[in-house]
Amino acid sequence: MIHNSEMHDQIKAKGIQIFKAATESVNPYTITLKALKSREEMLRRFKKIFIVGIGKAAHPMTMAAEEFLGNNITDAIVITKYGHGDSLKNIEVIQAGHPIPDEKGVIGAERIYEIVAKAGATNCGNNIVLFLISGGGSALMTAPVKEITLNDLMAVNEGLIASGADIYEINSVRKHLSRLKGGRLAQLAHPASVLSLIISDVVGNDISTIASGPTTFDPTTFGDTIKVIEKYKLKDKIPSSVIDYLLAGARGDVKETPKGGDPIFKNVENVIVGSAAVALGAAKKRAEEEGFNAMILSSSFAGDTEELAHFHKAVAVEILNERRPIPPPACIISGGESTVNVTGSGKGGRNTHFALRFATLTKDLKGIYSLSLGSDGTDGPTDAAGAFTAHNTILRAQKAGLDANQYLEDNDSYHFFKALGDLIITVPTKNNVMDIRLIFIVEESKK
Repeated sequence: MIHNSEMHDQIKAKGIQIFKAATESVNPYTITLKALKSREEMLRRFKKIFIVGIGKAAHPMTMAAEEFLGNNITDAIVITKYGHGDSLKNIEVIQAGHPIPDEKGVIGAERIYEIVAKAGATNCGNNIVLFLISGGGSALMTAPVKEITLNDLMAVNEGLIASGADIYEINSVRKHLSRLKGGRLAQLAHPASVLSLIISDVVGNDISTIASGPTTFDPTTFGDTIKVIEKYKLKDKIPSSVIDYLLAGARGDVKETPKGGDPIFKNVENVIVGSAAVALGAAKKRAEEEGFNAMILSSSFAGDTEELAHFHKAVAVEILNERRPIPPPACIISGGESTVNVTGSGKGGRNTHFALRFATLTKDLKGIYSLSLGSDGTDGPTDAAGAFTAHNTILRAQKAGLDANQYLEDNDSYHFFKALGDLIITVPTKNNVMDIRLIFIVEESKK
């Protein structure tokens, strides 16, 4: 057995290596290049190729397309999050705000509109638009309908994110407030051909939700957006101009987003090239190489973050006490995207919040450790990927004068783990396949 004093650093180091193996398996540059090579013959049929990249992984995806297609690119642009890509050889790069949109996103969206409209102009039978789509694209590509302002849209995003609404609900509203989302980019490109290569950051790989589904039909309606507003009691928390516009849409006074069966999607192909399932498979393989019995619980967890922490604690205790469904040393792996109901004014994201709740639940349970990390390397509005916990995390916090429950109440998990030195700071991975949780269960000396 390894003694307690040695375990903390070993588990943390191994966990980080497992995380890196997971994210590298869905390297945006590599998987985009592979997808393009498999479609080389098809792409050769087009005289003009237009490229639009949006999302946290847009920069390396577009880099792959630029190197593969070379001088065959007619026009192109990429919008990504600040710090996720600076320049390319011949393609314009715009860095913009995420998760709250900003003016740079508006500028980038206008350029996208120009490029796609040009591709879909008259006599465009030999044109194709290559869309490179990844998580974060919805906030980054900001083209509000004329009835609302950027400030209105920012307020809506802030309210939705803080409410605890899931990504399906959030994006149903975003799609109906945008000139480009919810299938409208495909509508703008029609009748040119469209190929969308997509890295999924949503549970179930729902194409209509990833980046708010700019190139596929929208199954949601204005009526659905009103239900979201009512469910989370947001009517008095977001601008009246937004409420008025959504109500007008629900009455039928505003045209709906494109729906299934619309002929504009006849020449559109949407392809998932990267997902959480692939990343977790690579994590399992690396965990086994590190000497753990590894098991994937699911790549599709959603729901409340605190409930998720309770579930993972129950699985960990079963392994520790009953040695099932696998015996220690074990690594339980899960993915997906949970939600946090923000009531405090602190700093943190889903992963540090999960870690803090998990730490309180596993206090003094020797042999249970966790890493909860955002696959993009940034947990919400922070510079951390997530955090690490051990059985003595809460004891260490108490000795440092930190009240874990107060930090949870304040939604200030970031500063809790910063004080303990247990934030996991990586660099932006320039990717996003949701969150990666690693729960370690090992046998330790009782000394």
